[in-house]
Amino acid sequence: MAKPLPDAEALFFDGTQRLTAGDAVGAESCLRAALALAPTLAEAHANLGLALEARGALAEAADSYRTSLAHNPTLPQTWVNLAGVLLLLRQLDDAELACAQALRLRRDDPATWCNLGAVYARMGLELESEEACREAIFLAPGHAKARFNLAYLLLRQGRWEEGWAQFEARDWYAALALRMACPRWQGEPLAGRSVLVGFEAGHGDMLQFGRYCAELKARGAGRVTLLCHPPLKRLLATLPGVDALVGFDEDLPSNDAFDCWTPLLSLPALCQTRLDNLPATLPYLHAETALLAAWAPRLPTGLRVGLVWKGNPRFENDAERSLPHLDTLAPLAAVAGIGFISLQKGAGEDESAPWVATALGAQIHDFADTAAIVAQLDLVISVDTAVAHLAGALGKPCWVLLPDYLPDWRWLTERSDSPWYPGAVRLFRQPAGGGWGPVVQAVAAELHAFAARRLGR
Repeated sequence: MAKPLPDAEALFFDGTQRLTAGDAVGAESCLRAALALAPTLAEAHANLGLALEARGALAEAADSYRTSLAHNPTLPQTWVNLAGVLLLLRQLDDAELACAQALRLRRDDPATWCNLGAVYARMGLELESEEACREAIFLAPGHAKARFNLAYLLLRQGRWEEGWAQFEARDWYAALALRMACPRWQGEPLAGRSVLVGFEAGHGDMLQFGRYCAELKARGAGRVTLLCHPPLKRLLATLPGVDALVGFDEDLPSNDAFDCWTPLLSLPALCQTRLDNLPATLPYLHAETALLAAWAPRLPTGLRVGLVWKGNPRFENDAERSLPHLDTLAPLAAVAGIGFISLQKGAGEDESAPWVATALGAQIHDFADTAAIVAQLDLVISVDTAVAHLAGALGKPCWVLLPDYLPDWRWLTERSDSPWYPGAVRLFRQPAGGGWGPVVQAVAAELHAFAARRLGR
């Protein structure tokens, strides 16, 4: 006797279980089968949206959520899920409407207020974003995502005292925290204690905030060990205040080697950093003498300008911060007397242009190599990526190209300079609504003036 076919309810239940277990592909198959039998089952459309979202099919996920709501518009979580996908698709007006619908059904839901705050932030409505985030935190004081979103808003505005405190909601160091047996440093006197500083986030974060190791020494730390990304290890050996470096691909010393530990990005809060007291003595990183000599013969003559036009494609806002192609910078080629050097590593490394004299990305092994190149340049022009922080830390003139849509908090707002890298970093921002054309034109004009000053024209 043939086994009876499962009904829609059983398929829905199976798909939901697979979704909970992380099997998005299996969940999608079961849910589609359920919908073939019961095409008006709103909950199945909603869960299919979750499965599609899990595999990155955002437009299809939005369609599934909308179909679900067409059959049953009283599902508040589906409105929230739709808002989240529309936010990722940058359909901001529709995302705001979806949040509003969810709040009509469930006014006291902190996740909905948090999503609304994120929508407003991306719309540039910072007051409304702050109010929504604070409502989420009022409803759920421990709501980590709302606190994190509020932190970005406050830090971008230079309201650092509260911003640093809210920034502690991040979970980037959770895995390291589980490995540590010694207590976490809370800002108490160090008095000769041995401190482990844990790595966080990307290379640029380590380069920017590594300066705080010297602050720990100034506060009495006897020994500072920095855990870092392996490609940074050789360069960060030049960082003041660091006694030992450990790559995160290496075994940590035994826990009894440390009296306390701290995540790197907690140090600005612990050191009570404000705009008027941040540690910004440049340079605080240096290129190795032997590497300077090794790279010198590979550099062109004349004014040397390094270029970086793409960041890590895995970064959440990379589509906005990175240029589409090296060709976007083609107007710079009209400036005579400059030897352009590609420092691009990874994404975009294979892109070329006849006006770029030298491409060094394939020859660069780590950031110590990059530092030895940058130290011998006259200028770096970069999107918001680690090389910009490296140039700033070396005290090298660097022009950073910033997107209008969600520029990183560390560049603050409406400034053309950076207090983190005084006298070194200059910021070129997209106009409202975005677009790289005006930014590149402004950079080209400034580059003409820069070349004229340096070459005495």
